[in-house]
Amino acid sequence: MAAEKFEFQAEVKQLLDLMIHSLYSNRDVFLRELISNASDACDRLRFEGLTDSDLLPDEPFAVNIHVDPEARVLSVSDNGIGMSREEVVHNIGTIAKSGTAEFLRSLSKAGDPKVSLELIGQFGVGFYASFMVADEVSVLTRKAGEIEATRWTSSGDGSYEIEATERDSAGTTIQLKLKAAEGDDAIADYTDEWLLRQIVKRFSDFVAYPIHLKVEGADPPSSTEPLNSMKAIWRRPENEVSEEEYAEFYKHIAHDWNEPLLHLATRIEGNFEARALLYLPSLAPFDLYHREMAHRGIQLYVKRVFIMDECRELMPEYLRFAKGVVDAEDLSLNVSREMLQQSAQIAVIRKHLVKKTLDALTELKESDREKYQGFWAQFGPVIKEGLLDLSQKRERILELVLCESTAVEGGFTSIAEAIARMPEDREVIYYLTGPSREHLVNSPHVEAFVDRNIEVLLFTDHVDEIWLEQNPPEFAGKKFQSVLKGEIDLGSAAEKERDETKREKDAAEFKQLLDALRAGVQDHVKEVRVSNRLTSSPACLVIDEGDLSPQISELLRRSGQKVPDVKPILEINPAHPLLLKLKAVCDADSVDPRLADYATLLFGQAMLAEGGQLEDPAAFSRRIAELMLDTL
Repeated sequence: MAAEKFEFQAEVKQLLDLMIHSLYSNRDVFLRELISNASDACDRLRFEGLTDSDLLPDEPFAVNIHVDPEARVLSVSDNGIGMSREEVVHNIGTIAKSGTAEFLRSLSKAGDPKVSLELIGQFGVGFYASFMVADEVSVLTRKAGEIEATRWTSSGDGSYEIEATERDSAGTTIQLKLKAAEGDDAIADYTDEWLLRQIVKRFSDFVAYPIHLKVEGADPPSSTEPLNSMKAIWRRPENEVSEEEYAEFYKHIAHDWNEPLLHLATRIEGNFEARALLYLPSLAPFDLYHREMAHRGIQLYVKRVFIMDECRELMPEYLRFAKGVVDAEDLSLNVSREMLQQSAQIAVIRKHLVKKTLDALTELKESDREKYQGFWAQFGPVIKEGLLDLSQKRERILELVLCESTAVEGGFTSIAEAIARMPEDREVIYYLTGPSREHLVNSPHVEAFVDRNIEVLLFTDHVDEIWLEQNPPEFAGKKFQSVLKGEIDLGSAAEKERDETKREKDAAEFKQLLDALRAGVQDHVKEVRVSNRLTSSPACLVIDEGDLSPQISELLRRSGQKVPDVKPILEINPAHPLLLKLKAVCDADSVDPRLADYATLLFGQAMLAEGGQLEDPAAFSRRIAELMLDTL
C-alpha cells in the first residue's frame, strides 16, 4: 500500500516548533524519552501477557540502540506492545496524546485500582524531543497479536506519512536521521559510543529492562553487556543492602569522597507512591552558603527514570545539605519533564522527607550525642535558617538546636536541657548573642545572672541574631529574653521588690551624676540610668525593648536598607568604685569638665565590651592617653 500523507492537527506545526526549539533545555533527553517509551511498551506487553501468554515475545524484554555513524542514523527498538495503525494516528499524529495515559484510564475503568505498573510518559510529548536532534524521524511498529506493521515518517514540518509494511515481530523501532554535528546550531555527535553510554548511565541507569548498544563498524565491537545497571538501590530491601553499598552510592550521587553521617530509606504510600533514599553528609561542602550554586541535593526519578539532578522543591532551604534520591511512581511534571508543577504530590513528598529527616536527627541527638555535636558544628547554622520562616514548625527545629551556656563548661546544651535546669516558676529563657563564647561569658550583661546562678544561653552564629531578634519563638511554653534588652528583674517576688526599692534609691542618689553623664554623651544614648544587671563592670549598653540590636542594624545597612537611628541606653553600676568617685566629683562640682570626658570613656568602654565599633577611635585613644598622663 502506498504511503498516505497527513497534516498534523491545527496549529500542531507551531507546537512542534516550540517542542523542538524551546521545550527542552538539554537535547540529551531525547534518548531518555525514547528509552522511557520503550520501557513503557515492554511493561504493557508484560501486563497483557498475564492473561494471554501467546502475546509474549520469544526473547526477553529489552531495549536496543543501534547506531550507524557513517549514515548518521540512530534507532531505538523494543519488543513491547507495539501499536496498530489507528493507534499510530491517534497517539503520534496528535501532540500531547499519550498512549500510556489512555492505557491507565482503561485500567481505571476496568475497576482494578491495585494495578501498579511502572509506566512513565504520561504526557505523550517526549517522543517529539527526537526532532531536536534529527532531520527526519520514522516509527516502525507492529502491535502484539497482529500481523501487519505500520511505518510513520515525518520531518517535523507539520505533516507526516503513514504506510503499511512488515516487521518480524511485535514491538517498535524509532529511527532518527541525525542532524549534522557541526555548524552554528551544532548538536552533540549522538553516534559517539562513549557519549551514548554516558547519557544512558545518567538518565536511564535504573530502567528495569536491559539496554543494549550496537555501533556499526565499531572496533572492538560494542559490548554485549547492558549499558544500565537495572539496580535501583532504593528499591531493594534494606536488609539486602550493605553499609558499604549505601556508602558507595552516596559517593556516586553526591560526588563526596567522605563517608555519609547516616542514611535513611523511606516510602510514601497512599493515593500515590514514592520511595526515597536520603543521606546526611558528615562534612559541609564548600558551597553550602552559596545558594546560586548547585548542591547536588535530591535527585528526582519517576519510575526509575532520571528527571532532574537538583530538585529543590523537595527540601526546604534549611535542609539543603541533604542528599539522595526520590523515585515517584507518578508525578505531575510539565510537558518537558524538566520542571515540576506545583502540586499536592510535591507538598506531600516534601512534608514526608522533612519529617523523616528531622526524626533521624532527633534520634541521633538522643543516641549519639558526640556524633550529633560534630554534625551540628558543620550544619547547625543552616538548620537554624528554618527558624526564620514562620511557616515552618519552629519548635521541631528548636528541639535540634545546640548552643553553649554559662551553666555548661566546655560543651553544648540543648534548649530542652536548659529548661529542665530552670526553676519551674521561671517563664523566660535568657540568652545572649555574640561572636564567641569567650566574648559572651565576659560580657557585663551576664554578670548578675552568673552571680545569681541563673543560666544564660550563648548563641554565636550570625543567623542567631536574626531569628532570636526579629521573630522570637517560644519553646515548651517559655519565651526567649535577651539579657541586653530592657530592664531585667531577677530573683523571687520579694527579691524583685527589694531590688526595685534599691534601684529607686540609687537613682535618686545618683541623679545629679546621671544628668551630668547624659549631657556628655547625649548624642549617642537615649538615657543614662542605674543598673541592676552589673556586679563588677562599671557600665554597659542596653537596647530598649522593641529596638533593633546593633548587629541587626548593621546587617540591614549592609543589605542597602534604610535603618532608623536607634540609640542605646547607658547603664551604670552604682556600686562600682569608679562611679562612686565620679559621684563625689559631681557632688563637688556638677559642671566639672572632666565629667564629660569620663562619660565618653564609659560609653566607649561599654561599646567595646559589646564588640561594637567606636565612631572616632583616635579621639577615644587620645582621651585615654590624657587620663593616663593626669594620673601619673
